[in-house]
Amino acid sequence: MNDVSGICVRELTRRFGDTVAVDALSFDVHRGELFGIVGPDGAGKTTTLRMLAGVLRPSAGDASLAGVSVVANPEGVKQTIAYMSQRFGLYADLTVMENLDFYADLYRVPKAERAARVERLFEFSNLGPFKDRLAGKLSGGMKQKLGLSCALVHQPQILLLDEPTFGVDPISRRDLWLIVHDMVAQGVTVVVSTAYMDEAERFDRVALLYHGRLLALDTPTALSKALHGVVLVVELADARAAQRLLRDHPRVIRAVLFGDQLHVVVASAHEAPTIEAELRAANLPPHRIKAMPATMEDVFIERMSEAA
Repeated sequence: MNDVSGICVRELTRRFGDTVAVDALSFDVHRGELFGIVGPDGAGKTTTLRMLAGVLRPSAGDASLAGVSVVANPEGVKQTIAYMSQRFGLYADLTVMENLDFYADLYRVPKAERAARVERLFEFSNLGPFKDRLAGKLSGGMKQKLGLSCALVHQPQILLLDEPTFGVDPISRRDLWLIVHDMVAQGVTVVVSTAYMDEAERFDRVALLYHGRLLALDTPTALSKALHGVVLVVELADARAAQRLLRDHPRVIRAVLFGDQLHVVVASAHEAPTIEAELRAANLPPHRIKAMPATMEDVFIERMSEAA
């Protein structure tokens, strides 16, 4: 537990009564890495980040952040990190600037350094024109950017973000990711939790979490390449009926609905004509069938099926 450059997690566990929310997690996050904890609601993402932030005591195991143990010195952890929870504590009756000043006071940022730091935060958050607006009057995306700016005002070594893009409009979502990537470029270690599988492609490495357990950990590219079989995307009028037909087919490994499309995993792309013939015979003619690289959803479903 002496990695002073990033995060070291060993057998980290949290129980709530008889429920195991986080089950013996172990992983490392390197300095300057953008690391993703990805999984559905209830996977244990928020509980994991709360333990890493020193605000929730582990039931077992330990983690060190910048060399400081969350078990032995949770208050010491808080001095080197910024933690932005799902409900970050902005003050609605304070302006944007007043919120920044408040967090600068809280983190004891020297007065002489504040102007330059706030100017830098305004530069990449685009909140400068709104500095006199009450936080309660901001849009959801702007509130998230303000929350992130407040978390960054003391220039932390490690940034923990709990689902920062949840419920945020696409433009603000893009802006938030630009801020995060800028922090990583400056050498900040960033851990982000998200339930959006499409965001997994943004991370240097991804930890897939399900029911508190680590299903897989690797780069997005390596995880996609490790998928067994080939993904055929089937577009047709009744995807649900097609799924019922194909999920028990001997040549189909897995058939999963993705919106109005069906992802059919087969051993080889050469199976496409067979799949098309089966669908047409059942009066479910496809508009199109094409092979495509596996998405993180495909990877997650395979790993979840293996675990089950």
